[in-house]
Amino acid sequence: MKISELLKDEKLSISFEVFPPKTESGFESVKHATEEIAALRPSFMSVTYGAGGGTSKYTLDIARHIKERYGVPSIAHLTCVSSTRETVRERIADIRAAGIENIMALRGDIPKSLENDDRSRWDYRHAVELVRELRAAGDFCIGGACYPEIHPESENGKQDIAYLKEKVDAGCAFLTTQMFFDNNLLYTFLYKIREQGITVPVIPGIMPITNGNQVERAVKLSGSFMPQRFKALVDRFGTTPAAMKQAGIVYATDQIIDLFANGLTHVHVYSMNKPDVAAAILRNLSDILG
Repeated sequence: MKISELLKDEKLSISFEVFPPKTESGFESVKHATEEIAALRPSFMSVTYGAGGGTSKYTLDIARHIKERYGVPSIAHLTCVSSTRETVRERIADIRAAGIENIMALRGDIPKSLENDDRSRWDYRHAVELVRELRAAGDFCIGGACYPEIHPESENGKQDIAYLKEKVDAGCAFLTTQMFFDNNLLYTFLYKIREQGITVPVIPGIMPITNGNQVERAVKLSGSFMPQRFKALVDRFGTTPAAMKQAGIVYATDQIIDLFANGLTHVHVYSMNKPDVAAAILRNLSDILG
């Protein structure tokens, strides 16, 4: 089922993101974790894609398995940074052959080895080019990423939204946000993009921070603003693993409840292949989700 159709349902719902193993030896443990999350019956699951396509086979294997065995709609991530058109078209063909109809189109992080490369020679420099390729390739439901706090490489918010609109106009049926820890940032972002004519559904992305060591990495990856309330939580519980895990799950749950209360009907949780965290969030929302 296409994600765009699922998002038309006004019933409150949760989806989860999982990631494939880096090596074949880790496949079975990751597969087991994703199966446990799929058994929770989320509205859909997204499967990420390793930098440079190194885990592309595992991405498809997991996305197909989730869909076929558990009946959970899946969306496969696809990145294009430093890839050739031939390579991308091969991967699109593989996705189609796997029976996956939802694709998250991403540029992807630029590998350190290519940071100083002449990007004018690349076949794909921006995600919008991949979106156009996917739209021309067939009847895929295409998702895109957005940044409530501005993309790290954008000069300013106005430019960032202009690029986002270009991506939506090229064929994105919905957008999923980067993680954020202050819901007011999302509400302001939604107001600004709607003002600029971006009307596709926007799915908020929530990252439960369950380990104090995750904070530095989360900030580095997303540049996310950490509100004082969240900083206090980490300062107080960050060195006590069980307490930090519980506090992080509660904080993420509180964010989700606030989003639901303010009219958003779907939330995507970056569950980091942790079935216990996914299950705990769903338990906290059991009566709200019905």
